[in-house]
Amino acid sequence: MVRIAPVALPLRRCVLTAGAALSAMVMQPSFAEHHDIDTEQPFDFSALTIQEEIAQADSVDPESSSQANLEAGADQGNTEDLAKQAQNPIASMISFPIQWNATPGTQWAPSLIDPSARDNRTQNVVNVQPVVPFKISDDLTLVTRTIVPIVNQPWADGVDFTAIGDINPSVFFVPTLKGNLTIGLGPTLMIPSATDIRISSQRWSAGPSAVVVYTKGPWVLGGLANNVWSFSGRGGKDVNKLLIQPFLNYNMPKGWYITSSPVITNDWNADDGKGWMVPIGAGIGRVFKIGDQPVNASLSAYWNAVRPEIFVEKLQGEFTIRTQVQFLFPTGS
Repeated sequence: MVRIAPVALPLRRCVLTAGAALSAMVMQPSFAEHHDIDTEQPFDFSALTIQEEIAQADSVDPESSSQANLEAGADQGNTEDLAKQAQNPIASMISFPIQWNATPGTQWAPSLIDPSARDNRTQNVVNVQPVVPFKISDDLTLVTRTIVPIVNQPWADGVDFTAIGDINPSVFFVPTLKGNLTIGLGPTLMIPSATDIRISSQRWSAGPSAVVVYTKGPWVLGGLANNVWSFSGRGGKDVNKLLIQPFLNYNMPKGWYITSSPVITNDWNADDGKGWMVPIGAGIGRVFKIGDQPVNASLSAYWNAVRPEIFVEKLQGEFTIRTQVQFLFPTGS
C-alpha cells in the first residue's frame, strides 16, 4: 500500500475551504407555514433525494492490474494507473469528487397534496464527497468517505428551495490483498443534519456497508452496497433503506473510458414494493491533468426504468444526467 499524502497543499486548502463554505447555506422559508401543511413533512421526499457516489476513470497495461502495482504507478504520476485507482472507491488515494445529478420532469408533490402540481420541474442534487485513506498497518487501510448533498428541490407555486441534506459518512476497513481483488467492509451512518426539514429523514440511521472491486486488463468492475435502519431521532418515519451500486468501467487509450454506475435503491417501508428506484444507463469520461493536478471528469445519462411511488404517483423524472469532476491526490502529488 502507498503512503498517505499530506493534505496541506494549497489546492487542497482551496477545495476544502470551498466545501466548508457550502455548509453555510441558509434555509429558506417553508411552504408549509403559508399553506397550512403539517410542518412534520407532508410526505416522504427521501425518494427524490438519492445520495450517491462512485469514482470512475481511464486505462492501463493489463499486466499492471494488481492493486500494489496500480498504487505504485499512481504514486509516480502515471495517468493510466491513476485512472484505475480513481475507479476504485476504496483506493489508497485521497480524492475530492463533486457530482451533479439533474433530473428534469420531476413533480414536486402528489396531486393529493397539490392538484396543480405537474411533472415539469428539475431537481438538482450536488454531492460533495471527499475520500481520505489512513494506513493503519502494512496489512490494513482505513478509508473514509463522507457525502454532503446539496439539494435544489422544486416546491409549490413554481418556487425552488436549496438546502444541505442529511450527511452520510462511511468507514471501510480494507485489507491488503495480492492480485486483482480489493474488498472493504465497515459501517455507514446517516446524520439528520439537513438545513431544511422538508428533505430530512429526521432520524439517525446506521448499517453495514461493503465494496468489492475487481481489476483486470482494461476492466474495473464491482459494486457497493449498504442498508441503514433508524435507531434514534424525533419526527419523520422509521428508516429501512437499501442502496446497491454496481459499477463497470472499460478503459481506452489516452485516458478515455466508458462507465456505468447506476444507483439502485429501495425503501423497505414503502407499500406493496413501490419503493424501488432502478436506473439504467452509461456514460463517458477521461482522466487528464491540469498542470500537475490529476482530474477525472465524466458525463453519464440514466433512464429511471423503475421509480418509487408516493400516493400512487411517480414524482421522480424519467431521466437523470450525472456530471462529475474528481480531483485526485496520489501520495506523490
